[in-house]
Amino acid sequence: MEDLNVAGMLRNRRLARRIADAGFGEIRRQLAYKIRRNGCRILAASRWYPSSKTCSGCGAVKAKLPLHIRTYQCDACGLVIDRDPNAARTLAALAATAATAATGTGVAGNQDTTPVASKPRGADHKTRTTRPRRKAEAGRAGGATLPHQRQTETRDRPQTQAPDASAM
Repeated sequence: MEDLNVAGMLRNRRLARRIADAGFGEIRRQLAYKIRRNGCRILAASRWYPSSKTCSGCGAVKAKLPLHIRTYQCDACGLVIDRDPNAARTLAALAATAATAATGTGVAGNQDTTPVASKPRGADHKTRTTRPRRKAEAGRAGGATLPHQRQTETRDRPQTQAPDASAM
C-alpha cells in the first residue's frame, strides 16, 4: 500500500472531485480490517517514495515526471509501460524486499536491516516550525475577525437615501 497525501490532492481543483469520489480512506479502512481478520500484515510505502518515477525493470529513478505524462519510458533500460502498472510493480518489489529482509531469507540474510524508502527531497519534515505572525490590521478570509479585532458599534449607522426618481 502507498500512503498518499489525500488532503493535498483535494486542494487541486482539477483532481478534487475524482479523489473525493474514490474514497481512499474507506478503501484503506476496509483493507486494514480484512488484513487484521486474516492475520496478515500491511506494508505502507512513504508518501514521498518515488513509486511512479522508479523503473520496475532496472530500478532507475527519474528526477522529474509530470502528472500529465501517463507512459513511463526508462532512459536506462528502454522499458515503456503505463505509469500506473509501473508504480504497482515498483511497490510490489518494495514489499518483496521488505518481506525478505523481515524473514531473513534474502541473499544477505541480515535481519537487522529493513529497507527504507528513499526521501528524495526530505519533504516529509515540516520546513517551518512556527507560524508566521499575522498583522492585526489585516482581515481574514471570508470577513472573519479574531476576538481582539472585533469592534462593537454604539449606535446604528445612518442609511443613505436613494435619489428620487422624479428628480431625474
